[in-house]
Amino acid sequence: MRALRYLALGTRLLATAVLALPFAAPAHAITSSAAAALTPRDNDNALDVHAVRRELDSFQAAQISLRKAMAIAEALHSGAITADISFDGASLPAVYRVKTMQQDRIWHHAIDAATGEVVGGEAASPLTSLGAEDRGNLVVLRALRHRLSDAVRVAERSTSGKAISGGLMRERGKLNFVIVVLAGSDLKEVILEPPGARRR
Repeated sequence: MRALRYLALGTRLLATAVLALPFAAPAHAITSSAAAALTPRDNDNALDVHAVRRELDSFQAAQISLRKAMAIAEALHSGAITADISFDGASLPAVYRVKTMQQDRIWHHAIDAATGEVVGGEAASPLTSLGAEDRGNLVVLRALRHRLSDAVRVAERSTSGKAISGGLMRERGKLNFVIVVLAGSDLKEVILEPPGARRR
């Protein structure tokens, strides 16, 4: 899923819907076929489309939703909130990779997509180990009323799909939630700006 997530968040070849919290309907949504979006553009940037298709098939077979995986990871540490989550169908078993923030620590968890169990223990790193921009984004996230789980709910409802990844992105000074949703055979990227994020 790392390749898919890079494609979705880095090069923005996937469909985009821009929303404003609190939770309005999409201002516009452009759908594109996942197969068309994932077709390699050149040899240097080639993606194995078959591997991506297998990853998406694995995601569709998952018994645990992305929102449920977030709730499981957050429940492991009192007061933890999710900063980033993505589906990893290449691992055995398929897992959600979740980063949660609790006070001055970032926790890394793998949640089994079939059972909801924590796989392979957990790892923590101090917030100070992150770069200044990432630390600043997490400070803003902590202060926001809306959480990543709220953004996932809105993205799924507005696209009639299932979220496959979600996280934070700062662009032109604005902190946004970015959710990638699988709706039918289409991948859609939904960007939501939480109220108050621009001013921080």
